[in-house]
Amino acid sequence: MNISTRHRARDRASDMEPGSQPVTLFDHPEFRDHEQVVFGHDAGSGLRTIIAIHDTRLGPAAGGCRMWSYASDAAALTDALRLSRGMTYKNALAGLDLGGGKAVIIADANRDKTPELLEAFGTQVERLAGRYRTAEDVGISSQDMEIVARRTSHALGTKQTGLGDPSPYTALGVFEGIRAAVRHRFETDDLGGLTVSVQGLGNVGFGVARMLHAAGAKLIVSDINATAVSRAVEAFGANATEPDGAHAVKADIFCPCALGAGLNKTTIPQLRAQIVAGAANNQLATDTDGEALRRAGILYAPDYAINAGGIISIALAGPEDGDALVREKTIAIGDTLTRIFQRAEEEGRPTQVIADRLAEERLSAAG
Repeated sequence: MNISTRHRARDRASDMEPGSQPVTLFDHPEFRDHEQVVFGHDAGSGLRTIIAIHDTRLGPAAGGCRMWSYASDAAALTDALRLSRGMTYKNALAGLDLGGGKAVIIADANRDKTPELLEAFGTQVERLAGRYRTAEDVGISSQDMEIVARRTSHALGTKQTGLGDPSPYTALGVFEGIRAAVRHRFETDDLGGLTVSVQGLGNVGFGVARMLHAAGAKLIVSDINATAVSRAVEAFGANATEPDGAHAVKADIFCPCALGAGLNKTTIPQLRAQIVAGAANNQLATDTDGEALRRAGILYAPDYAINAGGIISIALAGPEDGDALVREKTIAIGDTLTRIFQRAEEEGRPTQVIADRLAEERLSAAG
Protein backbone atom coordinates (compact mmCIF):
# COMPACT_ATOMS: atom_id res chain seq x y z
CA MET A 1 0.00 0.00 0.00
CA ASN A 2 1.50 3.31 -1.07
CA ILE A 3 0.06 6.28 0.78
CA SER A 4 1.67 9.67 0.27
CA THR A 5 3.01 11.18 3.47
CA ARG A 6 2.07 14.59 2.08
CA HIS A 7 -1.64 13.86 2.09
CA ARG A 8 -3.07 11.27 4.45
CA ALA A 9 -6.82 10.58 4.35
CA ARG A 10 -8.51 9.76 7.63
CA ASP A 11 -12.05 8.41 7.73
CA ARG A 12 -13.99 10.19 10.43
CA ALA A 13 -17.29 9.25 12.04
CA SER A 14 -18.93 12.24 10.38
CA ASP A 15 -18.01 10.81 6.95
CA MET A 16 -19.56 7.42 7.64
CA GLU A 17 -23.03 6.23 8.49
CA PRO A 18 -24.57 7.68 11.67
CA GLY A 19 -23.30 5.81 14.71
CA SER A 20 -20.41 4.16 12.90
CA GLN A 21 -16.80 4.28 14.03
CA PRO A 22 -13.77 5.53 12.07
CA VAL A 23 -12.05 2.85 10.01
CA THR A 24 -8.64 2.39 8.47
CA LEU A 25 -8.26 2.00 4.72
CA PHE A 26 -7.95 -1.77 5.08
CA ASP A 27 -11.23 -1.90 7.01
CA HIS A 28 -13.07 0.23 4.46
CA PRO A 29 -16.20 -1.60 3.22
CA GLU A 30 -15.16 -1.01 -0.42
CA PHE A 31 -11.59 -2.22 0.05
CA ARG A 32 -11.53 -5.51 -1.88
CA ASP A 33 -7.91 -6.67 -1.90
CA HIS A 34 -6.74 -3.59 -3.78
CA GLU A 35 -3.06 -3.81 -4.70
CA GLN A 36 -2.23 -0.13 -4.26
CA VAL A 37 -3.92 3.12 -3.27
CA VAL A 38 -2.05 6.38 -3.78
CA PHE A 39 -3.01 9.73 -2.26
CA GLY A 40 -1.39 12.52 -4.30
CA HIS A 41 -1.09 16.23 -3.60
CA ASP A 42 0.46 19.23 -5.34
CA ALA A 43 0.50 22.44 -3.33
CA GLY A 44 1.13 24.75 -6.28
CA SER A 45 -1.88 23.69 -8.34
CA GLY A 46 -4.10 22.57 -5.46
CA LEU A 47 -4.32 19.03 -6.79
CA ARG A 48 -5.77 16.43 -4.44
CA THR A 49 -6.12 13.03 -6.04
CA ILE A 50 -6.62 9.38 -5.15
CA ILE A 51 -5.47 6.68 -7.56
CA ALA A 52 -6.68 3.16 -6.77
CA ILE A 53 -5.15 0.12 -8.46
CA HIS A 54 -7.33 -2.91 -7.82
CA ASP A 55 -5.91 -5.83 -9.81
CA THR A 56 -3.15 -6.21 -12.40
CA ARG A 57 -3.26 -9.93 -13.12
CA LEU A 58 -4.36 -9.31 -16.71
CA GLY A 59 -2.05 -6.35 -17.31
CA PRO A 60 -1.49 -2.73 -16.28
CA ALA A 61 -4.45 -1.15 -14.49
CA ALA A 62 -6.54 1.08 -16.75
CA GLY A 63 -9.46 3.32 -15.95
CA GLY A 64 -10.61 6.90 -16.24
CA CYS A 65 -9.98 9.93 -14.08
CA ARG A 66 -13.04 11.52 -12.48
CA MET A 67 -13.05 15.14 -11.26
CA TRP A 68 -15.83 15.74 -8.77
CA SER A 69 -16.62 18.05 -5.87
CA TYR A 70 -16.92 15.30 -3.26
CA ALA A 71 -18.59 16.02 0.06
CA SER A 72 -15.57 14.59 1.87
CA ASP A 73 -12.27 12.84 1.29
CA ALA A 74 -13.92 9.67 2.56
CA ALA A 75 -16.54 9.92 -0.18
CA ALA A 76 -13.80 10.32 -2.77
CA LEU A 77 -11.98 7.26 -1.43
CA THR A 78 -15.18 5.23 -1.58
CA ASP A 79 -15.69 6.22 -5.21
CA ALA A 80 -12.10 5.40 -6.17
CA LEU A 81 -12.24 1.97 -4.52
CA ARG A 82 -15.59 1.06 -6.07
CA LEU A 83 -14.74 2.34 -9.53
CA SER A 84 -11.31 0.68 -9.67
CA ARG A 85 -12.76 -2.71 -8.79
CA GLY A 86 -15.44 -2.19 -11.42
CA MET A 87 -12.73 -1.56 -14.00
CA THR A 88 -11.06 -4.88 -13.15
CA TYR A 89 -14.27 -6.69 -13.99
CA LYS A 90 -15.07 -4.50 -16.98
CA ASN A 91 -11.69 -5.08 -18.61
CA ALA A 92 -11.79 -8.80 -17.87
CA LEU A 93 -15.28 -9.26 -19.29
CA ALA A 94 -14.40 -7.21 -22.38
CA GLY A 95 -11.50 -9.58 -23.08
CA LEU A 96 -8.84 -6.89 -22.64
CA ASP A 97 -5.34 -7.53 -21.34
CA LEU A 98 -5.71 -4.79 -18.75
CA GLY A 99 -6.22 -4.68 -15.02
CA GLY A 100 -8.50 -2.37 -13.10
CA GLY A 101 -7.73 1.09 -11.76
CA LYS A 102 -9.35 4.47 -11.30
CA ALA A 103 -8.39 8.00 -10.31
CA VAL A 104 -10.45 10.73 -8.71
CA ILE A 105 -9.55 14.39 -8.43
CA ILE A 106 -11.23 16.16 -5.53
CA ALA A 107 -12.23 19.44 -7.16
CA ASP A 108 -15.04 21.28 -8.93
CA ALA A 109 -14.54 20.72 -12.66
CA ASN A 110 -16.31 23.98 -13.49
CA ARG A 111 -14.37 26.13 -11.03
CA ASP A 112 -11.05 24.52 -10.09
CA LYS A 113 -9.78 22.94 -13.29
CA THR A 114 -6.57 24.51 -14.60
CA PRO A 115 -3.81 23.33 -16.94
CA GLU A 116 -1.45 23.35 -13.94
CA LEU A 117 -3.71 21.02 -11.97
CA LEU A 118 -4.10 18.64 -14.91
CA GLU A 119 -0.37 18.57 -15.52
CA ALA A 120 0.22 17.88 -11.82
CA PHE A 121 -2.14 14.93 -12.09
CA GLY A 122 -0.16 13.71 -15.08
CA THR A 123 2.96 13.81 -12.94
CA GLN A 124 1.26 11.64 -10.30
CA VAL A 125 0.33 9.09 -12.99
CA GLU A 126 3.86 9.08 -14.40
CA ARG A 127 5.29 8.32 -10.96
CA LEU A 128 3.46 4.99 -11.04
CA ALA A 129 5.70 3.93 -13.95
CA GLY A 130 2.96 2.39 -16.07
CA ARG A 131 1.12 0.43 -13.38
CA TYR A 132 -1.87 2.73 -13.98
CA ARG A 133 -3.05 4.10 -17.33
CA THR A 134 -5.52 6.96 -17.16
CA ALA A 135 -8.24 8.29 -19.46
CA GLU A 136 -11.19 10.67 -19.32
CA ASP A 137 -14.23 10.25 -17.10
CA VAL A 138 -16.84 12.50 -15.48
CA GLY A 139 -15.50 16.05 -15.27
CA ILE A 140 -12.55 15.33 -17.56
CA SER A 141 -12.75 15.85 -21.32
CA SER A 142 -10.63 14.50 -24.14
CA GLN A 143 -9.06 17.97 -24.37
CA ASP A 144 -8.16 17.78 -20.66
CA MET A 145 -6.51 14.42 -21.23
CA GLU A 146 -4.29 15.99 -23.88
CA ILE A 147 -3.00 18.33 -21.14
CA VAL A 148 -2.49 15.42 -18.74
CA ALA A 149 -0.45 13.73 -21.49
CA ARG A 150 2.10 16.56 -21.34
CA ARG A 151 3.42 15.01 -18.13
CA THR A 152 2.84 11.29 -18.63
CA SER A 153 3.15 8.70 -21.35
CA HIS A 154 0.35 6.71 -19.72
CA ALA A 155 -2.64 8.84 -20.78
CA LEU A 156 -4.98 6.93 -23.09
CA GLY A 157 -7.60 8.13 -25.54
CA THR A 158 -5.49 11.01 -26.81
CA LYS A 159 -4.73 11.88 -30.41
CA GLN A 160 -1.27 10.35 -29.99
CA THR A 161 -2.44 7.08 -28.44
CA GLY A 162 -5.73 6.28 -30.12
CA LEU A 163 -8.99 7.53 -31.53
CA GLY A 164 -9.44 10.45 -29.15
CA ASP A 165 -12.75 10.92 -27.34
CA PRO A 166 -13.97 7.44 -26.23
CA SER A 167 -17.52 8.54 -25.41
CA PRO A 168 -19.02 7.72 -28.85
CA TYR A 169 -17.90 4.11 -28.41
CA THR A 170 -19.28 3.94 -24.88
CA ALA A 171 -22.60 5.20 -26.25
CA LEU A 172 -22.52 2.64 -29.07
CA GLY A 173 -21.96 -0.20 -26.59
CA VAL A 174 -24.82 0.97 -24.40
CA PHE A 175 -27.12 1.18 -27.42
CA GLU A 176 -26.18 -2.35 -28.50
CA GLY A 177 -26.72 -3.52 -24.91
CA ILE A 178 -30.19 -1.99 -24.87
CA ARG A 179 -30.99 -3.79 -28.11
CA ALA A 180 -29.86 -7.08 -26.56
CA ALA A 181 -32.01 -6.47 -23.48
CA VAL A 182 -35.05 -5.62 -25.62
CA ARG A 183 -34.48 -8.75 -27.67
CA HIS A 184 -34.31 -10.88 -24.53
CA ARG A 185 -37.26 -9.33 -22.72
CA PHE A 186 -39.62 -8.41 -25.55
CA GLU A 187 -38.43 -10.88 -28.22
CA THR A 188 -38.02 -8.17 -30.86
CA ASP A 189 -35.23 -6.19 -32.47
CA ASP A 190 -37.50 -3.19 -33.00
CA LEU A 191 -37.09 -0.28 -30.58
CA GLY A 192 -39.75 1.72 -32.39
CA GLY A 193 -42.43 2.94 -30.00
CA LEU A 194 -40.62 1.89 -26.83
CA THR A 195 -40.23 4.58 -24.18
CA VAL A 196 -36.80 5.13 -22.66
CA SER A 197 -36.02 7.37 -19.69
CA VAL A 198 -32.45 8.62 -20.17
CA GLN A 199 -30.98 10.03 -16.96
CA GLY A 200 -27.86 12.07 -17.67
CA LEU A 201 -27.12 13.87 -20.94
CA GLY A 202 -23.36 14.18 -20.99
CA ASN A 203 -21.37 13.04 -24.00
CA VAL A 204 -22.38 9.41 -23.50
CA GLY A 205 -25.99 9.93 -22.45
CA PHE A 206 -26.67 12.33 -25.30
CA GLY A 207 -25.07 9.91 -27.76
CA VAL A 208 -27.26 7.06 -26.51
CA ALA A 209 -30.33 9.29 -26.78
CA ARG A 210 -29.42 10.17 -30.36
CA MET A 211 -29.19 6.51 -31.38
CA LEU A 212 -32.39 5.60 -29.54
CA HIS A 213 -34.21 8.43 -31.29
CA ALA A 214 -32.91 7.27 -34.68
CA ALA A 215 -34.18 3.77 -33.88
CA GLY A 216 -37.68 5.12 -33.23
CA ALA A 217 -37.78 5.13 -29.43
CA LYS A 218 -39.71 7.73 -27.46
CA LEU A 219 -37.50 9.60 -25.02
CA ILE A 220 -37.90 11.06 -21.56
CA VAL A 221 -34.73 12.98 -20.66
CA SER A 222 -33.25 14.47 -17.51
CA ASP A 223 -30.04 16.12 -16.38
CA ILE A 224 -28.88 18.62 -13.76
CA ASN A 225 -27.78 20.77 -16.73
CA ALA A 226 -30.89 22.54 -18.03
CA THR A 227 -29.15 23.45 -21.28
CA ALA A 228 -28.48 19.79 -22.05
CA VAL A 229 -32.13 18.95 -21.40
CA SER A 230 -33.35 21.75 -23.69
CA ARG A 231 -31.00 20.56 -26.40
CA ALA A 232 -32.33 16.99 -26.19
CA VAL A 233 -35.95 18.12 -26.13
CA GLU A 234 -35.40 20.16 -29.28
CA ALA A 235 -33.28 17.56 -31.10
CA PHE A 236 -35.30 14.45 -30.29
CA GLY A 237 -38.79 15.69 -29.48
CA ALA A 238 -38.22 14.32 -25.99
CA ASN A 239 -40.19 15.00 -22.84
CA ALA A 240 -38.27 16.31 -19.84
CA THR A 241 -38.40 15.24 -16.22
CA GLU A 242 -36.39 15.90 -13.07
CA PRO A 243 -33.22 13.79 -12.64
CA ASP A 244 -34.21 12.63 -9.15
CA GLY A 245 -37.44 11.15 -10.52
CA ALA A 246 -36.18 9.79 -13.84
CA HIS A 247 -36.16 6.21 -12.53
CA ALA A 248 -39.80 6.40 -11.43
CA VAL A 249 -41.43 7.61 -14.66
CA LYS A 250 -43.50 5.15 -16.67
CA ALA A 251 -41.18 3.77 -19.36
CA ASP A 252 -40.17 0.47 -20.93
CA ILE A 253 -36.48 1.10 -20.25
CA PHE A 254 -34.63 3.13 -17.64
CA CYS A 255 -31.22 4.23 -18.94
CA PRO A 256 -29.05 5.68 -16.13
CA CYS A 257 -26.10 7.60 -17.60
CA ALA A 258 -25.15 9.80 -14.63
CA LEU A 259 -23.41 8.86 -11.36
CA GLY A 260 -23.56 5.50 -9.59
CA ALA A 261 -25.45 3.92 -6.68
CA GLY A 262 -28.76 5.03 -8.18
CA LEU A 263 -30.30 1.56 -7.83
CA ASN A 264 -30.93 1.01 -4.15
CA LYS A 265 -33.52 0.00 -1.58
CA THR A 266 -35.35 3.29 -2.06
CA THR A 267 -35.38 3.59 -5.85
CA ILE A 268 -35.85 -0.04 -6.91
CA PRO A 269 -39.42 -0.30 -5.54
CA GLN A 270 -40.20 2.91 -7.45
CA LEU A 271 -39.03 1.63 -10.84
CA ARG A 272 -41.75 1.33 -13.47
CA ALA A 273 -39.54 0.06 -16.29
CA GLN A 274 -39.01 -3.56 -17.29
CA ILE A 275 -35.35 -3.03 -18.26
CA VAL A 276 -32.49 -1.10 -16.66
CA ALA A 277 -29.63 -0.56 -19.10
CA GLY A 278 -27.36 2.47 -19.01
CA ALA A 279 -23.83 3.84 -18.97
CA ALA A 280 -23.43 4.86 -15.31
CA ASN A 281 -20.76 3.05 -13.31
CA ASN A 282 -21.54 1.15 -10.10
CA GLN A 283 -25.30 1.45 -10.51
CA LEU A 284 -26.09 -0.99 -7.69
CA ALA A 285 -25.67 0.59 -4.26
CA THR A 286 -25.12 -2.84 -2.66
CA ASP A 287 -24.64 -6.40 -3.86
CA THR A 288 -28.16 -7.28 -2.73
CA ASP A 289 -29.79 -4.74 -5.04
CA GLY A 290 -29.27 -7.00 -8.06
CA GLU A 291 -31.36 -9.66 -6.37
CA ALA A 292 -34.02 -7.05 -5.61
CA LEU A 293 -34.20 -6.20 -9.32
CA ARG A 294 -34.47 -9.88 -10.23
CA ARG A 295 -37.27 -10.44 -7.74
CA ALA A 296 -39.09 -7.41 -9.14
CA GLY A 297 -38.93 -8.93 -12.62
CA ILE A 298 -36.66 -6.17 -13.95
CA LEU A 299 -33.95 -7.15 -16.43
CA TYR A 300 -30.69 -5.46 -15.44
CA ALA A 301 -27.76 -5.03 -17.83
CA PRO A 302 -24.69 -5.07 -15.54
CA ASP A 303 -23.04 -1.68 -15.85
CA TYR A 304 -19.48 -2.77 -16.43
CA ALA A 305 -20.61 -5.13 -19.18
CA ILE A 306 -22.70 -2.62 -21.11
CA ASN A 307 -20.49 0.46 -20.77
CA ALA A 308 -17.18 -1.09 -21.87
CA GLY A 309 -17.09 0.59 -25.30
CA GLY A 310 -14.94 3.46 -24.08
CA ILE A 311 -12.21 1.30 -22.55
CA ILE A 312 -12.30 -0.94 -25.63
CA SER A 313 -11.63 2.11 -27.81
CA ILE A 314 -8.64 3.32 -25.82
CA ALA A 315 -7.20 -0.18 -25.37
CA LEU A 316 -7.38 -1.46 -28.93
CA ALA A 317 -7.12 1.56 -31.21
CA GLY A 318 -3.94 3.11 -32.56
CA PRO A 319 -3.46 6.72 -33.62
CA GLU A 320 -3.67 5.87 -37.33
CA ASP A 321 -6.41 3.26 -37.44
CA GLY A 322 -8.48 0.91 -35.34
CA ASP A 323 -12.02 2.24 -35.69
CA ALA A 324 -13.28 -0.89 -37.48
CA LEU A 325 -11.83 -3.23 -34.85
CA VAL A 326 -13.12 -1.11 -31.98
CA ARG A 327 -16.61 -0.93 -33.45
CA GLU A 328 -16.65 -4.69 -34.00
CA LYS A 329 -15.62 -5.40 -30.39
CA THR A 330 -18.04 -2.79 -29.04
CA ILE A 331 -21.00 -4.10 -30.98
CA ALA A 332 -20.16 -7.55 -29.54
CA ILE A 333 -21.16 -6.18 -26.11
CA GLY A 334 -24.69 -7.10 -27.12
CA ASP A 335 -23.66 -10.75 -27.58
CA THR A 336 -21.93 -10.77 -24.17
CA LEU A 337 -25.06 -9.44 -22.49
CA THR A 338 -27.23 -12.00 -24.26
CA ARG A 339 -25.09 -14.78 -22.74
CA ILE A 340 -25.38 -13.15 -19.32
CA PHE A 341 -29.16 -12.81 -19.59
CA GLN A 342 -29.62 -16.41 -20.72
CA ARG A 343 -27.38 -17.90 -18.05
CA ALA A 344 -28.96 -15.76 -15.32
CA GLU A 345 -32.39 -16.95 -16.37
CA GLU A 346 -31.30 -20.59 -16.47
CA GLU A 347 -29.68 -20.44 -13.03
CA GLY A 348 -32.23 -18.13 -11.40
CA ARG A 349 -29.52 -15.68 -10.36
CA PRO A 350 -29.07 -11.89 -10.67
CA THR A 351 -27.41 -10.84 -13.90
CA GLN A 352 -24.54 -9.06 -12.13
CA VAL A 353 -23.67 -12.30 -10.30
CA ILE A 354 -23.31 -14.07 -13.64
CA ALA A 355 -21.25 -11.18 -15.07
CA ASP A 356 -19.00 -11.30 -12.01
CA ARG A 357 -18.46 -15.03 -12.44
CA LEU A 358 -17.54 -14.70 -16.09
CA ALA A 359 -14.99 -12.01 -15.24
CA GLU A 360 -13.63 -13.95 -12.26
CA GLU A 361 -13.15 -17.05 -14.39
CA ARG A 362 -10.86 -15.09 -16.67
CA LEU A 363 -9.01 -13.48 -13.75
CA SER A 364 -8.47 -16.87 -12.10
CA ALA A 365 -7.09 -18.32 -15.31
CA ALA A 366 -4.59 -15.45 -15.48
CA GLY A 367 -3.55 -15.51 -11.85
